Amino acid sequence: MYQNELFNLQKQNAVNHLAHEELLIAVEMLSAVALLNQALDSKDLVSVQNQLTSPAIGFNNLDETYVERYADELLSIKLDVLSQGQETLSWNEIQNCIDMVNIQIQEENDRIVAVGCINEAIDKGDPLKTLETLQFPTVKIRDVDPEHAQHYQDVLYHAKSQKLKDPASKILWLDEIQHAVYEANRDKDKAKQWVTLVVDVNQCLEKEKKSDILSVLKSSVGNTNDIIPECADNYYDALTKAKEQKSRSVSTEGPWLKLTLQEKYDYYYNIDSKESSWVTPKPCLCKESWLMEKEIKDIVEEVTTGYIREKMWSAPEDFLLRLQHTRSGALLRKEYEARKSFLYEQEEHVVKIQAFWRGHRQRMSYVSRRQTFADHLPSIVKIQSWFRMTRARRNYLSRLQYFRDHKSEIVKIQSLLRASKARDDYKTLVGSENPPLPVIRKFVHLLDQSDLDFQEELEVARLRGEVVTKIRGNQQLEKDLNLMDIKIGLLVKNRITLEDVISHRTKLNKKKGGEMQILNNTDNQGIKSLSKERRKTLETYQQLFYLLQTNPLYLAKLIFQMPQNKSTKFMDTVIFTLYNYASNQREEYLLLKLFKTALEEEVKSKVDQVQDIVTGNPTVIKMVVSFNRGARGQNTLRQLLAPVVKEILDDSSLVINTNPVEVYKSWVNQLETQTGEASNLPYDVTAEQALTYPEVKSKLDASNESLRRVTDKVLNSIISSLDLLPYGLRYIAKVLKNSIHEKFPDATEDELLKIVGNLLYYRYMNPAIVAPDGFDIIDMTAGGQINSDQRRNLGTVAKVLQHAASNKLFEGENEHLASTNNYLSETYQKFRKYFKEACDVPEPEEKFNMDKYTDVVTVSKPVIYISIEEIINTHSLLLEHQDAIAPEKNDLLNELLELLGEVPTVESFLGEGAIDPNDPNKANTLNQLSKTEISLSLTSKYNLGDGEGIDGQSLMIKTKKLIIDVIRNQPGNTLTEILETPATTQQETAHATDMESRAIKDSKAPEEMKDGQSMMEDAQLPLEQKKRKIQRNLRTLEQMGHMSSTNKYQDILNEIAKDIRNQRIYRKLRKAELAKLQQTLKALNEKAAFYEEQVNYYDTYIKTCLDNLKIKNSRRSIKVDGKGESKGMKRAKPVRYTAAKLHEKGVLLGIDDLQTNQFKNVTFDILSTEDVGIFDVKSKFLGVEMEKVQLNIQDLLEMQYEGVAVMKMFDKVKVNVNLLIYLLNKKFYGK
Repeated sequence: MYQNELFNLQKQNAVNHLAHEELLIAVEMLSAVALLNQALDSKDLVSVQNQLTSPAIGFNNLDETYVERYADELLSIKLDVLSQGQETLSWNEIQNCIDMVNIQIQEENDRIVAVGCINEAIDKGDPLKTLETLQFPTVKIRDVDPEHAQHYQDVLYHAKSQKLKDPASKILWLDEIQHAVYEANRDKDKAKQWVTLVVDVNQCLEKEKKSDILSVLKSSVGNTNDIIPECADNYYDALTKAKEQKSRSVSTEGPWLKLTLQEKYDYYYNIDSKESSWVTPKPCLCKESWLMEKEIKDIVEEVTTGYIREKMWSAPEDFLLRLQHTRSGALLRKEYEARKSFLYEQEEHVVKIQAFWRGHRQRMSYVSRRQTFADHLPSIVKIQSWFRMTRARRNYLSRLQYFRDHKSEIVKIQSLLRASKARDDYKTLVGSENPPLPVIRKFVHLLDQSDLDFQEELEVARLRGEVVTKIRGNQQLEKDLNLMDIKIGLLVKNRITLEDVISHRTKLNKKKGGEMQILNNTDNQGIKSLSKERRKTLETYQQLFYLLQTNPLYLAKLIFQMPQNKSTKFMDTVIFTLYNYASNQREEYLLLKLFKTALEEEVKSKVDQVQDIVTGNPTVIKMVVSFNRGARGQNTLRQLLAPVVKEILDDSSLVINTNPVEVYKSWVNQLETQTGEASNLPYDVTAEQALTYPEVKSKLDASNESLRRVTDKVLNSIISSLDLLPYGLRYIAKVLKNSIHEKFPDATEDELLKIVGNLLYYRYMNPAIVAPDGFDIIDMTAGGQINSDQRRNLGTVAKVLQHAASNKLFEGENEHLASTNNYLSETYQKFRKYFKEACDVPEPEEKFNMDKYTDVVTVSKPVIYISIEEIINTHSLLLEHQDAIAPEKNDLLNELLELLGEVPTVESFLGEGAIDPNDPNKANTLNQLSKTEISLSLTSKYNLGDGEGIDGQSLMIKTKKLIIDVIRNQPGNTLTEILETPATTQQETAHATDMESRAIKDSKAPEEMKDGQSMMEDAQLPLEQKKRKIQRNLRTLEQMGHMSSTNKYQDILNEIAKDIRNQRIYRKLRKAELAKLQQTLKALNEKAAFYEEQVNYYDTYIKTCLDNLKIKNSRRSIKVDGKGESKGMKRAKPVRYTAAKLHEKGVLLGIDDLQTNQFKNVTFDILSTEDVGIFDVKSKFLGVEMEKVQLNIQDLLEMQYEGVAVMKMFDKVKVNVNLLIYLLNKKFYGK
C-alpha cells in the first residue's frame, strides 16, 4: 500500500520528487489508513469509528455525528473489494465513501423538508400548492399528472384525515404520499374506463347497432369472461328496454355524466366537448336518460346469471367450466351443485315422478291419435299407398339419374375395385409361400403366348443374329485393316511389293461390299438337308453346343489343355460365338459362369504367387478384358472416358512433359529461335544436369501442376461413374479377389485390391486412355490421328493413374517426379475405395434371375450363329483332349462325341454338289466356304422326350402343363379335389374348344417355338385322361422326392406360381433386351461405317501410289484387274535354321533345359502363311517335329515399340525381338 500510494503521489508532483516533509505527512496518513483497514478486516465498528476521527488520517467533510453510518458503508465497500481481489481500501476510496454518505444524508434532509411542505399544502386545501410541492425534485414523487391536482388534494386530504385519528402520527410520510398518488391515478383510470363503457353502450343503443353490443361490452368490461357471446341479443334487448324506461321520466338533460368513485369522489365528463373534471362544473346538467355504469353492469350480470341458470342442467362440463369464470359463475355453480346433490338424494322419487308424467302424456297423445285414425281409416289407406308408390318411384328415378350422371365415376370405381382385388390376388401369388389354387387359376392365362410374344421373340432372334454376324464381320474387317496397315507400312519401307497391297485391297473391298457368306441357300442340302441321318447329326451338334454352353467346366478345362496361341484364337472365335457375344441376359449369365469357372481353375493351377496375376498375362483375364472392350463394353468405355479425354485433346494450350532432358532441349531451341544466335549451353545433358537449370525446373513444376489438375479430372470421371462399369467385369473382379484370397489367405486387403485395380484400371481403362483412337473412345475421321503432344499428355496421365492404382511411388529414373508421391498416395486411397465398391455386386443368379427352369419356360430355344470351320475345329479339339475334359466314361460329353463319330469335312457339311470336283481352285473355294455361318437351335439331350423314360425335371414340367390345362376348365379349391371330381360334359366341351384354339395358334408359331411331339399329343387328350395321367405323374414325382401328397401336392402349385412370376419378368427382360440389341446394332453399324471409310481412305492412298508408279514408268508390271496373280503374290520359300545358327546370329538367346552343345540337334522352319505378316514356326528335335507356333509381325513390332527386348516361343525358347524382326524382313520382305 505504501508503495502504490507514494508512487501515485510522486507522479502527481510537478517535479516527480517528494520532499521529506511531504513524505512524513504522507506516511503518517497512510499509516492511519492501514490501521483503519485493519479495523475493517476485523469488523470492529468501535475501532473503525475511532480511526475515522483520528486527526492523523486527515479526511475532509467528516461529520462525527454520522460516524456509525460511515463505518457501515465502509464495511460494505470493503467486502466488495475483497471479492474482487483487492486487499485494502485507499485513502481516496475512503474519502469518496465519506463524500457519498454526506450526499445521501443531505438528500434525506431535503426530502424531509419537502414532505413537511406537502403536509402544510394539504392542510391549507390549495390543490395548486399541493401539486407544486408534489413536483419538488427532492421529494421524487412518481407519476404526478398536473391535470388531476384537485383529485390529488382530495385523496391526500382524506388520507391525512384518516391518519389524524391516530394520535401518534399527525403527518403523511413519503411512502404514504406516493401511495395516495397511485390511488388517485387508479381512480382516474377507472373513471375513464367507466366513461368509455357508458358512452359506447348508450351510443350503440341510440344508433341501434345490435351487432356491435358484444364487442363494446368486451372492450369496456374488465373481466371478459363475464360477457357470454351467446347472450349478445339478450344483452342488447335488456339494455334497450332499461334505457327506454329511463328516458320516459326525463324532460330536460345536459351533456354531463356524473360518476361517483368510492362513494366519495365525484367525476364529471362532458360527452360533447370530451372534457372531464373532479370539480362540479357550472352549470351542471346531467345526461339523465343514459344508463350509467352500475346500471349497465347490473343488467349484464342479470342476463348472464339467467342464461347460466337456464343452461346449467343441460350444458357439458367444459361449458360449465367456462361459465364458472364469470362474476356470478362461482355462486351459480354452488347453487347448481347443491340442487344436483338434492336431486341425487331424491333420485328414486324424481324418476317416479318423471316416469308418471311421461306415461300420462304419452297415453293421452296415443288415445287422441288412435281416435283420429279410426275416424279416417279409408283416407289413411289411400294416402299410405300413394305415398309408398311415390317414394319408391322417386327413389328409383333418383338412383337411376344418379347412375347416369356419374357413369364415368362408377366405371372407375368398379375398375378400381376389380384392380384392388386383382392386386390382392397377385400379392398372394407373389408373397405367399403356398398360394391357393383359385388364385393361381386367375393368373394362369399369363403363361399363354400371344402373337406379340411370338413377334418379339422372332425380332429378338433376328436382331441377335444380326448383332453376332455384324460383330464377327467387324472383327474380321478390323483384322484385315490391321494387316493393311502392316502392308502399307512395309510398302513404305520397300519390304513388300505393291501387288501384295493391291491384292489385300481387293479382299477388303469384297468384305466392304457385304460378301460375308451366310448359309441361307443351303438349307435343303448339307447338314440341314431333309434326311433322317443329317437331321440326327444336326440335333447332336445342337445338343453338344448346348452342353458346352450350359456346363462351363468342359470349356474351362479345354482352354488350359491347348497351347496359349491356340487357346487365344479359340477364345476369340468359338467361345464368344457360342455365347452370341452375350447378346442377351441368359447368354451373359452363362458366359460369366464360364469366366468364373475358368478363372478359378487358372488361379488354382497356374498362380504360384499373388503377384503372378499382375506380372503375368492370365488367359481368362485377357479374355474378360477383350470381351468387355468389345461391342457391349465399348459404349461403357466411351461414356466413362470420352468427355474427359476429348477435353484433354481439345485443350491446345495443354503441354505435359515430365522428361527433364526433353524440356531442356525444348528450352534451348526456344532460346535460339528467339535470339537467332547459337546458345552457349550444351545440347546433350543428363536428367540431373537438366534439373540444375531454374528454367527447366519451373517448366517441370508447371507441367506437374497441369498433370495433377488433368489427372484429377480423369480420376473423378472414373470414380463418379462406378455404375457405368459393366456388371460382368465387376463380377469377375469379385471372383478374382475371392479366388486369390482363398488360395493365399495371408494376403492383405491392399494386395487383393491392387490385383483388382490391375484388372479394372490397368488392363481395362489404361489402354483406352493412352490410345483413345484405337478403342473408339473418340470419333476419328479416316486418316485423322492424334499428334505427339496429345499422345504424350494422355500417356503421362495414364502413367500417373497407373502408379496411383498400384500404390507405386516414383523412384529411380523417375526421381524428378517424387514431388507427386504424396498426390499418388492420396489418389490411391480414392482408388482403393473405388475398387472395394466395384467388387460389391450380387451373384449372377440374383442379377439375371436365372435358375434351372429358365430354359424350360422360355418361348424360343437359344440360337447361335457359328461357322463350319469353328464347328469342325471345336469337334476336333474336343476329340483331341477328350480324356482330360471328360475322364468319366459315362459322361454326357463322351456320349455325344461318340454319336458324332469322326470329325467331318467341310464338303460333308455342305453336301454333295456344293463344290465342283473339277474346280482348279477347289482348295481356295473350300477355305472360303469354311467361313460360312449356320444357325444352331440349341437343345438339351434330355429335354422333354418321347415316352415315359424321362428324368424328374422333365416330368415335372410335363405335369405342370397338364395341370394348367385341367384347372382352366374345372373348378375346385385344391388339386386333389379337382383330380377326384369327375368332369362334366360342359367342362369337357370347353376343354376341347380351348385345345383346338391352342392347336391353331401353335400352327402359326415359328418352328423353333413349337412344343415337342409328346407335349402336343398330351394336349389333345380328353380332360379325364389328362387327370389320370396327372395322378400317375404325381405318384412318380412323389417317389422321386419332388413333392408330397400330405400337403395336397402344394409343391407343384408353388412351381406353377413361380412360372407365372418368372414369365412376367421374362417378358420385361425381353423388352429390355430388344431395346439393347437395337442400340448395339446401331453402334455396330456406325463402327462398320467407320471401317468402310477407312477402306476408302486406303483405296485413295493405293490409287495415288499407282498413279505415281505410272509417272515413273516402273519396270514392274502390276495386274490390278483381279484376273491373274502377280509375282509379288507368290509365297516365299520356307526358311530353315538350326538353333546353333540362330544362336550365332544372336536371334536365339537360349532354350530352357537344353545345353548349348545340343543346339545343333534343334531346327526351326519358318513359313509365310497366306495372311500377310503371319508366320508359322515349326520346331524339330533330331528330325522329329515337336511343336508349332504362329508369329504375327504386328505383335513383334508392337513389342519393339514398347521396348520389349526378349520374348519366349514355345514357353521355353528365348529370342531377341529386334533381331527376329530383322531376320523376317530380310528373308521374306527383301528385294
